[in-house]
Amino acid sequence: MKADGNVSVELGVECGPRICAAPGCDEPAQYRAPRSRERLSEYIWLCLEHVRAYNKAWNYYAGMSVAEIEAHCRADTTWRRPSWPFGTTGAGARFDARDPFGLFPGEPRAAHDAGDRLALTDPAEKRALDVMNLSPPVTADLVKLRYKELVKQLHPDVNGGDKRAEERLKLVNDAYRTLSAARSL
Repeated sequence: MKADGNVSVELGVECGPRICAAPGCDEPAQYRAPRSRERLSEYIWLCLEHVRAYNKAWNYYAGMSVAEIEAHCRADTTWRRPSWPFGTTGAGARFDARDPFGLFPGEPRAAHDAGDRLALTDPAEKRALDVMNLSPPVTADLVKLRYKELVKQLHPDVNGGDKRAEERLKLVNDAYRTLSAARSL
């Protein structure tokens, strides 16, 4: 539709302004309104006076019971997408979340820990764990956590330039690199 209210046909031929769909009105129709709740993407064209009256009288929920309105509103809160109780997925399967600290009882933690444990076959990896004051079995998350703790403790700014802390920090950095190479952390 053009700015002046004229409508262009597919071939580019102008056929004049649209006429209001209200009975007995010959005004140009510049405003569209949905035909019904079931057909929101289909429109009728109205003039300004009649579109105002149409909007004022429009009741989306007309003809619905209170229970139907409630169900409709509840479906809209999740954008009409399926939902299920927390802790389950789709067809009621158990949601398998990571629980590296063992806060929640059950099988999921054991399944994840088995995959996260570092396999320590190299003596350098065992020495790296000693430097970081860790003992097997360890997870990648535990190694990262311990590394961050040690870096905060041993940083030269915290220790006033203490050479022993600086040397220990170098050892911790090397140990972390060794463990990172063992398994991408």
